[in-house]
Amino acid sequence: MRIRITAITLTQLIAAPIFAAVSTANLNVTASVGASCTITTLPVAFGAYDPVGSNLSAPLNGTGTVTVSCTRGAAATVDLGNGSNFGSASRRMSSGGDFLGYALYKDSARTQVWGSGMAGGSTTSYFALTKGATALTVYGAVPQAQDVGVGSYSDSIVANINY
Repeated sequence: MRIRITAITLTQLIAAPIFAAVSTANLNVTASVGASCTITTLPVAFGAYDPVGSNLSAPLNGTGTVTVSCTRGAAATVDLGNGSNFGSASRRMSSGGDFLGYALYKDSARTQVWGSGMAGGSTTSYFALTKGATALTVYGAVPQAQDVGVGSYSDSIVANINY
């Protein structure tokens, strides 16, 4: 029995390769991350406008939301279009052939018009500190004392993020 064990061990030693040297190389691994952004919206729902009562002397205010998400470190600007019923240098909601004017702002005091296509308007700057979503409030106002007819008024604004 001893002879067989020795023969098997001797065969294994002969079959094992013998290395004389070692050589190494580095394998580099790379990737790139580009700027990427998404944008979603929640509507500015003003509610009921009363041109002969509460809105005869006071505007009707409302808010909406533009939510943006970008790759961390991306710089962007957020812009709001003029709307599909733009006319007479202002945004307007329509109901049939009647129009109800309104404005969209970047600030709660409603002094900074949001939209580069509007007179005195501008975009909002955004810098992504994380990839998480950031909600930007859109402040709206329907000016007081407009002479409009009964109806459901609406408009559609395009929100853009440029990065």
